[in-house]
Amino acid sequence: MSTSLKFSFATRPLVPFAHDYSHGASEPWHSHDCAQLLHTLSGVVRVETGQGIWVVPPGRGVWLPAGTQHRLQIIGHVAARTLFIDPFARADLPSVCQVVQISTLLRELIICSLQLPEAYPAGSRAERIYELILDEIRGTAALPFNLPEPQSPGLLALCRQIQAEPGQPWTNALAAERLNVSERTLLRHFRQQTGLAFSEWLRRARLMAALERLAQGQSVLRVALDLGYESHSAFSAMFRRTLGVSPSEYFFSD
Repeated sequence: MSTSLKFSFATRPLVPFAHDYSHGASEPWHSHDCAQLLHTLSGVVRVETGQGIWVVPPGRGVWLPAGTQHRLQIIGHVAARTLFIDPFARADLPSVCQVVQISTLLRELIICSLQLPEAYPAGSRAERIYELILDEIRGTAALPFNLPEPQSPGLLALCRQIQAEPGQPWTNALAAERLNVSERTLLRHFRQQTGLAFSEWLRRARLMAALERLAQGQSVLRVALDLGYESHSAFSAMFRRTLGVSPSEYFFSD
């Protein structure tokens, strides 16, 4: 997808766009003057912004407000269906980046919108579909697939190290030792700067690493052991608690 696309909202509130990516593809830092909902039918997209990292699993979406600087990394074959949305289409569209649940209705509306005309009469089916899409977007639920980044260089370096080595036994004591601070100081500053407890941030980091690896076809057992879990079942239990299904059901069921 070109980062130089321009969109006109003179005749409709949003512009749908379909694009498939190959594994390993990427898009450099860029922004749009409109809001964006990137929905993936397959594969995983890693989105990096100035606020943190967002991993979009298959069947979910990421919401990017207008003007958000971001870059993309593609893991697995990604079938993307994107909506570029007039930021003035609704006053209460989401104002922050977030990975969101895509309902079955919204998914089908997005697919349907690819066939709609750019111009249409008032009261037509096309107008009702466009408006219903906006209604559904307002009601999307945010999902915990982001890693907010701390501001201090020390904590940021620690977070980058954890992402590079998610399978290490990252206890509070080990993390505090790396920063040469007390555990209490580590935990207080970590929550202040990320909004998350260190343990929750670590769990998310491992989950997001798992999603990326599973999208590349790695076995559940290999992913579980590489990420520091004692067994396939322990990893699967964490995955099910978070996503409601096992890793195999999530990636390999219809």
